[in-house]
Amino acid sequence: MSRFRWLALGMLVVFAMSVPAWADDEQVFFAVVSDVPKDKMRIPAKVLQDGASSDTKLIPSETVVTNPIWRTLEVCHALKIEGVKMGDGLKVMSARVLDASMLPMGLQGFAGDCLIKKAVEIAPLAD
Repeated sequence: MSRFRWLALGMLVVFAMSVPAWADDEQVFFAVVSDVPKDKMRIPAKVLQDGASSDTKLIPSETVVTNPIWRTLEVCHALKIEGVKMGDGLKVMSARVLDASMLPMGLQGFAGDCLIKKAVEIAPLAD
């Protein structure tokens, strides 16, 4: 091989190694925080994936942890998440807070029940 081909091959290998392994696997999820978050590194949530909802933990990436919105998450907050499903939870690469009415139908009932429960049980304790 010529010197140019070796250089091009080397640059291609370096570039391929610098791309994160999960970049191709990122998916869009919708979630509702299901319980009062005690640890901002593992947020309990009801997550909708492929039409089915399940209870899981949201595990933020380094860029998400530093986001002020993430630090102020509360029970019943609705989120649109880009992330990767892992064995022990969902690795969150980016998150946006949504109005509960913008959630897919599979989570709107849960979000509504959560908001009613929050108004009846949790809010009176704040005084």
